[in-house]
Amino acid sequence: MAVLAEAAAVPGREDQFQTEEEAKSAVERPRDPATLQLLAEELSVSKETRETGRVRVSTRTHEREALIDEDLAREHVEIETIPIARRIDSLPQVRQEGDTTIIPVVEERLVVDRQLVLKEEIRVKRVRTTERHQEKVALRQQEAVVTRDPPTTPDAKLTDPDETKSRR
Repeated sequence: MAVLAEAAAVPGREDQFQTEEEAKSAVERPRDPATLQLLAEELSVSKETRETGRVRVSTRTHEREALIDEDLAREHVEIETIPIARRIDSLPQVRQEGDTTIIPVVEERLVVDRQLVLKEEIRVKRVRTTERHQEKVALRQQEAVVTRDPPTTPDAKLTDPDETKSRR
């Protein structure tokens, strides 16, 4: 490094090359005895893919017993028929009272005059209960098994033309 610094420090010897050819000719021949000849090396790097072995991946499924403990919700309906036998003037609509749906049932009775009588109502009520449920179930689980095999031939290699490149 010191020699290169001394060669560059010679007054009036600041060389600036316009082309690569000028730079090569300056390296190949010295201009005067006070100038040191410099050499340059070029390096070409390439890559290749070699098979060093093979890998086999398989899965295994294991099964184990597990206890589940969950609350199950269940709904059922209770149907209650309530006799009413009351005269009405118009047809009542189906209505909702809380969790209970009331469906009116009407009939026409033939009398000397016709009257609309509410015969009965059917009440449908939703009842929700919760109970503890336990059951043994089989749970499955997979695991990956990796097996490395040696290469098929001692100099086996895989090459990819896109991966092989030169650098300068």
